[in-house]
Amino acid sequence: MLHYAVVFFVIALIAALFGFGGIAAGAVSIAKTLFFIFLVLAIVSFLFGVIKKR
Repeated sequence: MLHYAVVFFVIALIAALFGFGGIAAGAVSIAKTLFFIFLVLAIVSFLFGVIKKR
């Protein structure tokens, strides 16, 4: 999921470079959403790993 967030961020940078502001804003919002989903899943996975080791 982090890979997709980075891909959308790169798409946003390229779109902004060529002047496509609407596409860039959409890609940035998708990248932010995917990053926060990844962050939540990573924290939950870490916590379950810590709890399971006990």
